[in-house]
Amino acid sequence: MKKLFFLLAAIVALVPASQATTVIAPTFDELVDQAEVIFQGNVTDVKSMWAGEGGQRHIISYVTFQIEDSLKGNAGQSYTIRMLGGTVDGETMEVSDGPKFAVGDKDILFVQNNGSQFIPLVGIMHGRFHVQHDQSGRDSVLTNEGEEVNDLTQFKASIRSKLSAGAEEHAIR
Repeated sequence: MKKLFFLLAAIVALVPASQATTVIAPTFDELVDQAEVIFQGNVTDVKSMWAGEGGQRHIISYVTFQIEDSLKGNAGQSYTIRMLGGTVDGETMEVSDGPKFAVGDKDILFVQNNGSQFIPLVGIMHGRFHVQHDQSGRDSVLTNEGEEVNDLTQFKASIRSKLSAGAEEHAIR
């Protein structure tokens, strides 16, 4: 029986891992409600380093943003998220479908459990929206997959409207 268990464990260990992270996309209301902090900011720094020892050794990245607009919570003038994965000395560790940040990126983030969750964004990749200046001169908001969601002004107005409605509902109770 022990031999069969070890054989099955070896087979499971050798089966390639899935290439995608399956996350049920949160609704817009869930994004806003579950986020502790929501902000628009520019990536100013990305630092990756080893953490842990032995079998627990892994790469952690710290992504720092200069805050342009704090929409929920107190992001301050700069805000750093801590997430699993990154590249150190030519070795890369990544969470499949996890967001990848680069200096100069402009994003709106819906953050929850920063420092204690492996990707501290609501719905992992669903909690990141790129802000992109298009050919017509307007700023548009794109999902992490590059699909256009809305005009930046309208997107932020929707967040503020949801927050106001939630505050009014909470005050009534």
